[in-house]
Amino acid sequence: MKNVYFFSGLGADERVFQFVDLSFCNPVFIKWNFPFENESIEDYASKLLEQIKNENPILVGVSFGGMMAVEVSKLIKTEKIILISSAKTKYEIPFYFKAAGKLNVHKIIPTSLLQNFNSINNFLFGVKIKEEKSLLKTIIHETNPQFLNWAINKIVNWQNEFVPRYIIHIHGTNDKILPIKFLDTDFKIKNGGHFMIVHNSLEIGEIIKNYVL
Repeated sequence: MKNVYFFSGLGADERVFQFVDLSFCNPVFIKWNFPFENESIEDYASKLLEQIKNENPILVGVSFGGMMAVEVSKLIKTEKIILISSAKTKYEIPFYFKAAGKLNVHKIIPTSLLQNFNSINNFLFGVKIKEEKSLLKTIIHETNPQFLNWAINKIVNWQNEFVPRYIIHIHGTNDKILPIKFLDTDFKIKNGGHFMIVHNSLEIGEIIKNYVL
């Protein structure tokens, strides 16, 4: 059974994969290390390599985790990369995020406001049922504020142009955070939102399984 390395979303952990059937592999969940204040995304990716014990691994990344999986693939050979609700290059980051990065708008917004869970978060992430809302609320509240600020800065200023040789991109048609119109995807999940790893877990799990086995 293959080891498959899973990168969760911004500030999240393996709980985002709890509804996906991963019985076809040996899942290894990458832990987020604490970044230095001005650490580059490239240097941070090199620190994550300590957790990858296999040569030519399969990497699966959700949202920010997908971006980090791409960065890791620039440092080692990978068998394949599967992105979920994520972006491959800077060209797939919405222009308004990049504009915010150039103007440093993201640094003006208090972290406490970003972590204030409300109906807007439910809308942006596309969560609807009680279990999804509860999980998202927990993840947002437990995210380290310094890590949140660091990661948001890296997202809006991401300069990557490298596309891994073998990459599979799964995205929801109703993603409000990374709208599908900006992306070149392989699988479109109908009505899937940014949190579709939870509410479309069966469909996504089958796609991952088909590319791992």
